[in-house]
Amino acid sequence: MTTATIQPKLDSFQTARRSMIDCQLRTSGVNDERVLARMLSVAREEHVPASARGTAYIDRAIALENGGKIAAPLFYGMLLDEAQPKKDDTVLVVDAGSGYLPALVEPMVASIDVVSAEEASAKSRKRKTYSLVLVDGAIEQVPDALGKRMADGGRIVTGMVSNGVTRLATGRQSANGTALLPLAEIGIPRLAQFDKPAGWSF
Repeated sequence: MTTATIQPKLDSFQTARRSMIDCQLRTSGVNDERVLARMLSVAREEHVPASARGTAYIDRAIALENGGKIAAPLFYGMLLDEAQPKKDDTVLVVDAGSGYLPALVEPMVASIDVVSAEEASAKSRKRKTYSLVLVDGAIEQVPDALGKRMADGGRIVTGMVSNGVTRLATGRQSANGTALLPLAEIGIPRLAQFDKPAGWSF
């Protein structure tokens, strides 16, 4: 493949990225310039399967090869807009498998660690805690294992699923655990690893 054929493809992705900013994010109220700059800089097409690169910027989730999904661009814009990552933040990202969210966040914060949904929901002896936890998907609950990774007063921004409806949600860690406050309703892929245990019904 020659440079002449590569360049139009790059230009096409850059145009799609700009359209994502102007037509999906800004029109939905995501106007934080730091957030928009990151989403304009990160090549989303590199975080989807090769067969989906041509539709990387559509306004819906895309299936990944690991069985997970990368959410629609608006979810990431709203999540970062709500989280407002700071230069002194230590961040834990629960990644759904695309690596897109960690790539967006990394230059904005002091440090970042990435775990899978399975690792985040499993019991761990690790003592490291974080000032900010970001979850790439919708969860039914914050398991104790994940809550214990949050510093006292630490904050979490995630998707939340309740009665089949997904919303952006935020919360803070306290002595009583982590309670999530639902915000805007938005389509977000569900992370089944965070489902509440099925209970008996009579």
